[in-house]
Amino acid sequence: MKNEINLSLLTDFYEITMANGYFETGMADKTAVFDMFYRQVPDGGGYAIMAGLEQLIDYLKNLKFEDEDIEFLRSKNCFSDGFLEYLRDFKFECDVWAVPEGTPIFPHEPIVTVKGPVIQAQFIETMVLLTINHQSLIATKANRVCRAARGGAVMEFGTRRAHGSTAAILGARAAYIGGCSGTACTIADRDYGIKALGTMAHSWVQMFPNEYEAFKAYAQIYPENCVLLVDTYNVLKSGVPSAIKVFKELKPATMGIRIDSGDVSYLTKKARKMLDDAGLEDCKIVVSNSLDEYIIRDVILEGARIDSYGVGERLITAKSEPVFGGVYKLAALEVDGEMIPKIKISENIGKITNPGFKKVHRLFDKDSGRALADVISLNDEEIPVVDDYVIFDPNAIWKKSHLSNYVVKPLMVQIFDKGQCVYDSPSIDAIKEYCKEQVETLWDETLRLENPEPYYVDLSKKLWDMKNQLLEERGI
Repeated sequence: MKNEINLSLLTDFYEITMANGYFETGMADKTAVFDMFYRQVPDGGGYAIMAGLEQLIDYLKNLKFEDEDIEFLRSKNCFSDGFLEYLRDFKFECDVWAVPEGTPIFPHEPIVTVKGPVIQAQFIETMVLLTINHQSLIATKANRVCRAARGGAVMEFGTRRAHGSTAAILGARAAYIGGCSGTACTIADRDYGIKALGTMAHSWVQMFPNEYEAFKAYAQIYPENCVLLVDTYNVLKSGVPSAIKVFKELKPATMGIRIDSGDVSYLTKKARKMLDDAGLEDCKIVVSNSLDEYIIRDVILEGARIDSYGVGERLITAKSEPVFGGVYKLAALEVDGEMIPKIKISENIGKITNPGFKKVHRLFDKDSGRALADVISLNDEEIPVVDDYVIFDPNAIWKKSHLSNYVVKPLMVQIFDKGQCVYDSPSIDAIKEYCKEQVETLWDETLRLENPEPYYVDLSKKLWDMKNQLLEERGI
């Protein structure tokens, strides 16, 4: 999306008060490492999809403070003049690593790592989370919906139900990455090249004396994309018969009907027979109306005859679980050239963080190409390729698996080097295709919509020992 406004103050206020605090206490230039990760897959799924990195890159490239920002902060009467002058001359200087967009990601593994002056690494927390959380949520939901459709095209139809204009545009982008074939959002076509799709509303049909006249006019104007909405009055008694009449008379190049209400299993089966009996076997059937992955799965099992799906509010808002839950936590602090690990401890085991400056590896089976496990290690470690590599569930260490015949691939790539972007974002089509390929490396058990088999995210022995030592030092 075009960067029309300066987003530097789109941040939680405490990011600015902490930044001022670091400046005033002489800690501003201390090197810190922060990790973004998430704790739980939405909808109880087996994995999520990484998205939003391109917009995070744009934000970091354009991060600066205008005079009006400085004067606003000055008006709060709680920031030092020295700090405000620092912001006036601000230059982003951090190193950033991230998992590429379209990659399947799993709980507790770093998906963005930021290393640099703590005053900067801390300040960008809100936008890291805002950008990655939203698009990863929508891309994940879209991927679930598209998998449920079993090859049927899924169109993102949620623009008018999105939570604001930015959510509509970037939601369309994320949905496309997740597998959708196009969007109803016209501006997403202009800005991202995601094909804008759409037919007609019920009001078009109501504007004419009857369905036949409405359909005929539309077919004459749009013979290359003639999809007629047949449920304004009665799908089987008037809508489909009127559509058939127009199709046979005008013979448009592309023919389709859309059903937006009623029992789509029953209606599509009946409509398919009517169309086929009329010799219109090539006419496609599109359905919409509050669809999600579960409804799509069920109507397919019931034998519905559907070629494509328009999925709106339940996709663009991720209605069933509308929060991704990514967090951004301090992992290490450099002191006299040495990285000192930092850990957050909680009575909730799931909220205990993994300390240290880390990286993530994905292990793939050499023969099948399937993903076997992810391993989080310290940054100076390499994962050995051996005949018997043991991985375990960090939360249930008795659950072990022995791996052999595998290859190791790093999951994160460097995005910024001392504030300079060193990464070229792929095209949206390349990201979508990469996402499709990477999801296909997951086992069917992990892909289940419900009760998926958990995917291993292991800790290296060195990281495991470090974490346990820190817990013991704090009496845990």
